[in-house]
Amino acid sequence: MDYCFPWDRLLLGLKFGARLELAPLLAGRLSRALALAAVEPPDLILPIPLSAERLRERGYNQAHELARRLAGARRQSRLCALTLMRVRHTGQQAQLPLDERRRNLRGAFAVVKPVRGLRVAIVDDVMTSGATLHEAADALRRAGAADVQAWVAARTP
Repeated sequence: MDYCFPWDRLLLGLKFGARLELAPLLAGRLSRALALAAVEPPDLILPIPLSAERLRERGYNQAHELARRLAGARRQSRLCALTLMRVRHTGQQAQLPLDERRRNLRGAFAVVKPVRGLRVAIVDDVMTSGATLHEAADALRRAGAADVQAWVAARTP
């Protein structure tokens, strides 16, 4: 879905307002879209990880809140939250131009559990430029993932 009203307000509430009760609604909408598109269930569902600093600041990872509900709805897939790790803190992406977003994220992710030959879905709340998902997918491919899909609750038009 496009990142526009009312979804933008709901996603902002989840991400910055600690409105965790919104996660089932947003994950449910994404799950229905995946079912309609007949997306093959992956072996693993991985949330885009936050840095330790950002996780301490926020107290939760909104991508993990979405991913765990998606894994519950898609029983053939396992949630493996500690497979993809953010190995360094990166500044906020929102205000950066595309080339700086890519530079900011270079080398930010590491795969710390085996993914060789597995089909993986990475989950995030919003895709703006795609830089975060691209960097995470590259790390997974370098680690041998057979297929990497990006699942997002919304994307900017």
